Amino acid sequence: MTFSIVARCERTGRIGIAVATRAFAVGARVPHIRTGAGAVATQATTNQLLGPRGLDLLASGVPAEACLAALLATDPGRDHRQVHVMDRHGRSAAHTGLACVPWCGHVTGRGFSVAGNMLAGEAVVRETARAFADATDIPFARRLIAALKAGEAAGGDKRGRQSAALLIHDDEPHAALDLRVDDHADPLAELSRLEAVARDLFVHTRRIGARRDDPAGLLDEAERQAAIARSRAEGYE
Repeated sequence: MTFSIVARCERTGRIGIAVATRAFAVGARVPHIRTGAGAVATQATTNQLLGPRGLDLLASGVPAEACLAALLATDPGRDHRQVHVMDRHGRSAAHTGLACVPWCGHVTGRGFSVAGNMLAGEAVVRETARAFADATDIPFARRLIAALKAGEAAGGDKRGRQSAALLIHDDEPHAALDLRVDDHADPLAELSRLEAVARDLFVHTRRIGARRDDPAGLLDEAERQAAIARSRAEGYE
């Protein structure tokens, strides 16, 4: 009932998940990321317990394949699940249960995995993967969205469209981007618009806010505005 991509940016080390579906508020259910650990996307007959459990395993150093095996071993509904996992090193593992609604399947590549179920056909995951692999010159957030748009152009969720989400972590403990479109006629277009809005101010203020190496962040307003101007001039990956 969903298709998603889990990926790691080779240039920045950021890990992200982008997802789209014909269901409400997919961002509240499918994507799970923890800085320094990795990522888990759980979908189909979604078991949200697998997200936190998987992140705990990844945080303890368990690699992606072993993490996925451990999750499936404890889930009696595994045949109805679709799960893909990425560890901190960018290694991927994916599972599509035998009872997932067709078309269903997954593909993994260097630094990414794509999975989907109740899709128009195999071309959805194939085109999502191809678009991500080819778009090495596009900043990471836009690259993930572009990959989903390619999958949607290939048919997407065969029931239609309703929600989408984009979650990205860098080396801070909180998300670099956490964008959600919960109910929209064209959720990927709206997700693109929100990402552009974030680039206008949000990503720049985050750079100068409280962070690991500076718990206070910039507090003087004149300094803040000057730093935001510098950040805008530098651009944002």
